[in-house]
This record gives sequence, structure tokens and C-alpha cells, in this order.
Amino acid sequence: MFFHRSLLLGVSTFAVVPLLVLAVSPPWESGRRHGELFVASSADDASLRTRIAALSPTISPDEARRVAYTAYMTGLQLRREWHVVWLPGVQNFLVNMGARKGGLCFQWATELLVRLDALKLQTLELHWVESFANTNGEHNVIVVTAKGQAFEKGILLDNWRYSGHLVWTQVAMDPEYHWTENKSELARRLGRARDVASERVRSTMKSN
Repeated sequence: MFFHRSLLLGVSTFAVVPLLVLAVSPPWESGRRHGELFVASSADDASLRTRIAALSPTISPDEARRVAYTAYMTGLQLRREWHVVWLPGVQNFLVNMGARKGGLCFQWATELLVRLDALKLQTLELHWVESFANTNGEHNVIVVTAKGQAFEKGILLDNWRYSGHLVWTQVAMDPEYHWTENKSELARRLGRARDVASERVRSTMKSN
């Protein structure tokens, strides 16, 4: 009898969960804005480019444009590569079950960090920031500022929160998270990425 009830409960759960997920309208489709969160509309989102460039008169408009483009395209490309679903928590579950290659927040942030670092920015600086650190609810994003500017003044770039659709806002205006900077994590992740790139170069040279 216990087995029978458990089986029915399991079937019912798997039947209801997809319906609940479908009932949650993705924010980028409904046109809603949550607090001060914004969703980039394209790789050439004028609002995002303008807000980045407005951080300081020292910022190159071209660098602001390239950062906005790279952040948007990173979300678009990885959304397809990782077969990302809505809600992000569902994607997390699939990754942890081995059913998806990627899609955890730190993976989104790391991929974006590496791609932005490759731009060799001269007037902009990258920051690794985190919220609810060392808990099950930890979230990581990349923040961009002018060179030497405090991360709290910057613009955060988040591809995880809306499942690969680029979310951005001023750090201090985020209605959902309180952020702290982790400089050592930034250095660690960039160092690891550069080591991997160097190893690939060495392997290529040996094979030739």
C-alpha cells in the first residue's frame, strides 16, 4: 500500500511540475520590469551601452559597446549550447542531475568573465561579485566599472537570472541581491582560464 501511494505521488508530482513551470511567465516575454532590473533587447542595446559609458568620462564608448555586445552574445550562445530552460532553478537541477552540461550561476559568470577579459579593456575594469556566499543560494555575477572605480558604482551583468537573457542594473539598485566583491576569486578564475589557454597553445605547437 505504501509503495502504491508513493508511486501515485511521484506520478502526480511529475505531472504537476511542468504545468507550474509553464504557468510562470518568463519576464522577458511579458515585458515586465522588476524593480530596477533591465533586460537587454539586443547585442546593440543602446540603454546598456549608454549606462556603461556614463560611469565615467574616461570610458571609451567603443569599449562600452563591446562589453554590452559580448555580454549579450554570451547569454545567447550558451543558452543554445547548454539547452537552457526556464526557470533557472530547473536548469540548476538538470545540471546537478547530469542532464545538462552547464547553466549554474558561477558557470555563466565565469564564461562571461573570460570573454570580457579577452577584450583587453583599457578604460573598463571587471569585478567578480557574490551574494549569499557559501550558502545553497549563492549567486555570482560580473560587474563592470571604470578603471579604479568601486564595484558598488558599476553595472552588473547577469545571464543566469533570466535563463540566458541578459539582465543588467546598477549594483546598488538590484532589488533581489546584496552584493560583495571577491577579488581573490576573480584572480583565481582568470588565472585558471589563462592556464588552460596556455596549455592548449602548447598542445597545438607539439602536434605541429
